[in-house]
Amino acid sequence: MTDESDHIAVRRSDATRAAILHAARARFAAEGFRKATIRAIAADADIDPSMVMRYFGNKDGLFAAAVDISLDLPDLAATDQRDLGELLVRRFLLLWEEQPNNAVLLTLLRSAITDESVGERFRTVFAEQVLPAVLRCGDPADAPRRGGLIVTQLLGVALCRYVLRIPPVVAMTGDQLVADVAPTLQHYLMSNPGE
Repeated sequence: MTDESDHIAVRRSDATRAAILHAARARFAAEGFRKATIRAIAADADIDPSMVMRYFGNKDGLFAAAVDISLDLPDLAATDQRDLGELLVRRFLLLWEEQPNNAVLLTLLRSAITDESVGERFRTVFAEQVLPAVLRCGDPADAPRRGGLIVTQLLGVALCRYVLRIPPVVAMTGDQLVADVAPTLQHYLMSNPGE
């Protein structure tokens, strides 16, 4: 193969992988992990199901790739401590309202309720991304409790705004959500046990 034909093959491979992931995110978001099938995802991507298996091995591998997400949480230690709650709510809203993150997060939230492996993915994101961010402010010994409480608030907003679509929550602007939710997150970020 020439260098040019190698580049074309890589571009085709990347495009096929991207098409599969796009179709998988949409199908998993709409149907959840259990109901979505490799055959349906392949049809959505306009490819043969064997190609899905070639790129991702099996449905579990495809799901893991489709819901791989980096929260890119800000460095809380480098931020004015009075602004931490607001910073987290704004980052959370941005994640939920940009592509492809919103499809990934929606898939995770819908599927976690019925599938233990998806629940485990949530716990991994908490342990690897949320907890280290929370450890950088307040009492490190209390970070797991505070981080857990932060997640309860943010997932509650996500459930009501993006899944259940509760009209007053959907109607709120980002600034309104920040004003209402940030003080609670601020309290969790800076509180000590028993407060």
